Amino acid sequence: MEQLKGTGVALVTPFTSDNEVDYQALENLVNYQIENGIDYLVVLGTTAETSTLSEKEQKQVIAKIVAVNNKRLPLVIGVGRNCTRTMVEKLKSMDLSGFSAVLSVSPYYNRPTQEGIYQHFKAVAEASPLPVILYNVPLRTGSNMTARTTLRLANDFANIVAIKEAAGDLDQALDIIANKPEGFLVISGEDKLALPLVLAGGAGVISVIGQGLPSAFSKIINLGLQGQPKKAFEQFYKLMPSIDLIFEEGNPAGIKALLQEIGICETHVRLPLVDATASLRQKIHNFAVAFKN
Repeated sequence: MEQLKGTGVALVTPFTSDNEVDYQALENLVNYQIENGIDYLVVLGTTAETSTLSEKEQKQVIAKIVAVNNKRLPLVIGVGRNCTRTMVEKLKSMDLSGFSAVLSVSPYYNRPTQEGIYQHFKAVAEASPLPVILYNVPLRTGSNMTARTTLRLANDFANIVAIKEAAGDLDQALDIIANKPEGFLVISGEDKLALPLVLAGGAGVISVIGQGLPSAFSKIINLGLQGQPKKAFEQFYKLMPSIDLIFEEGNPAGIKALLQEIGICETHVRLPLVDATASLRQKIHNFAVAFKN
């Protein structure tokens, strides 16, 4: 899956001041990524506030992104459920034309055992018409998918092609990289660990900061993939403060504040999330001014 190497971005869903999906801003966002070096787009991930979107809105967001992208970049779609049967039914009923892979999060809230996680993704792999990217994010799901479980899945199912690893555990990620089958991709799910992971043999990142600073961040990842750590880290340290800022009050409030700063969309999020505070917006503004200079 060469098309999943490099920098992917987990797109936000822009909203208007009256809490409706802002489709013009979504169009602007997609074009901004394409014009600034991003390698692929992730649709309806966690950053998109997918859990707050109605089924109708989700279909409309998908249709808009597919149309605007117009086959210019590969598209990955987030499809996650904590009920395995519902997940399988969803995969079988969805129109996945236009997408290259599905991104599927480890079951959340239920906190299954490792065997339960394995059996869930076994069912997903058997039902999915597209390659599957596993997504491990314990901070959100309440349970960690261990390296052993990831490697077991990678070896047992040819259509499980990658993992978005966001456990915050570099040892775990290195274990997967060291022992993975040939062709299996380890993708960072954390912007701050993306470059170290790439330099260790990872395939890239599915990024949040990347959609706010696409040209700069994708250049860093490319330098890492080219084996130029000194140049990559020189650029990364200039950008690094922005990563802390955009997550200071949670995702995607922070990245939307940065996107507003550069004129892409407004800061609005849907409850139970709340918009970035004036204090954070000012800090992001100050960073953006300094970064330009």
